[in-house]
Amino acid sequence: MENNKSFLWPQGILIALLALSTTFSVSLMLLIKPDASEAQRKQSIDINNLSAAKVGTQQRIEELKTAMLNSWQEEANTKGLASAAPARFQGATIKEAKLIKGKKVIALTFDDGPWPETTAQVLDILKQNNIKGTFFVVGQNVKNYPHLAKRVVAEGHSIANHTWHHWYHYMNQQVAAYEIDHTSNLIYQTTGVKTNLFRPPGGIMHNGVAAYARNSKYAIIMWSSDSLDYSRPSVPNLVNNVFRNATPGGIVLLHDGGGNRSQTVQALPEIISKFRQQGYSFVTIPELLAMEDKEQRLLANKK
Repeated sequence: MENNKSFLWPQGILIALLALSTTFSVSLMLLIKPDASEAQRKQSIDINNLSAAKVGTQQRIEELKTAMLNSWQEEANTKGLASAAPARFQGATIKEAKLIKGKKVIALTFDDGPWPETTAQVLDILKQNNIKGTFFVVGQNVKNYPHLAKRVVAEGHSIANHTWHHWYHYMNQQVAAYEIDHTSNLIYQTTGVKTNLFRPPGGIMHNGVAAYARNSKYAIIMWSSDSLDYSRPSVPNLVNNVFRNATPGGIVLLHDGGGNRSQTVQALPEIISKFRQQGYSFVTIPELLAMEDKEQRLLANKK
């Protein structure tokens, strides 16, 4: 019996405390409860403050993104990575540089990337040989493989516009604008580099896209030496194709994307070695155009 009393005693205390707590809570709520209109007003203020806070946060995010892109662009300019042509070449079509002194330089260019595996393999070979190239990228491939586009720029190569879809058919001005502007915008958003270098797919100049590029002050970069690697020749034939028309100031057309480019990857070390044996050094398209621009300015000053 004593055990039962000792059990009921704390239980009774607990019930009493619970009742007292409930009474106190109800009383407190009655004392501090505001009228309905005041509560609604405060709720409205809270919602407005929350909306303003969200807008402010979004603005800060956008400002941060802009600052980061500007920082990347400044770094690219400092390192000489900005893929831009001098003013004299904007709107012009260039197949090679006209160098008065005949300096033995050559520009290796790679089209249709970035591409899984192949682009990385090409970048590895260029890095091993301390060579900078120029990559004419397809917009939808930049979207699908942004890490490769970033690597192109991070390793000091120039990046340029090769349209969004790589179409060959005729395009009206609106479609051509999308193909070019959308690609350049994505290159900038992805890498922080602005480019005014453009290469029309297939070298086609009369389907609307080249005309839009010219009117938009892009330098239209063609080539003087075609590897024909898109037709997948044997490695020896590919190398011979490159050197058939190779001259100082020339531009070599190769592909790192758009299909199976294993022959290009296999041939690239031999192409590099052979050019070096002939006394050539390698430059990017912006460097090549800057060399011609400098020579033309010096020539003009002498007159």
